[in-house]
Amino acid sequence: MKIVITGGKHEADFIVKMLKEEHHQLIVINQDIEFAEYISTNNDIPVFPGDPTKAYVLSDAEADNADVLLALSDSDTDNYITCITAKKQFNIKRTVSKVKNPKNVELFKKLGVDSVISSTYLLAQTILNESSVENIIKTLSIEDEKVVMLEMGVEENYSLVNKRIMDISFPKNINISCIFRDPHVIIPKGDTVIKALDKLIIISTPTEQDEIIDFIKKKR
Repeated sequence: MKIVITGGKHEADFIVKMLKEEHHQLIVINQDIEFAEYISTNNDIPVFPGDPTKAYVLSDAEADNADVLLALSDSDTDNYITCITAKKQFNIKRTVSKVKNPKNVELFKKLGVDSVISSTYLLAQTILNESSVENIIKTLSIEDEKVVMLEMGVEENYSLVNKRIMDISFPKNINISCIFRDPHVIIPKGDTVIKALDKLIIISTPTEQDEIIDFIKKKR
């Protein structure tokens, strides 16, 4: 996938490392010349110095027709301008913006930004999700790795499809905190039925992680 990463500092460096390991085609733009050099040296990847809100910078970086653009600036306004310019002028399929002000999440979505997130680590996982060709498993560790968040897609042949949560004998230390069922977000209860193509957000502990993955993926 062709992914454009604009702005940001250490979070940009973190995400570049993560996506480079997934062998995506990366275009990195950063207007902080010193940090652009740092990201380039640290990741052995070219970084274009310049302001990504300017159309000519996106053009010079050959961002046209990218699959995803990620806007990581500390300025919500700059991120919005970058995303809208990318979509309207450069045919970039999907834009994802970091925001400092959580109130801008819904506003940016209404104004045309595809995904708007106010947490760097969740942002990294979302980009992997949006950029992946396959239905892969994403993992996010929090609280010094005492808690693990898993995002797992439910395939049609999984044994838990069309079952109520209360009727499933899950492994211990597991909590399904959220279900993404496009276009809806569901906070599950005991009588919630798991459907094919659902995305489950699961909270657990690292020691049970592998067991939970194997359980969810169990087929009929």
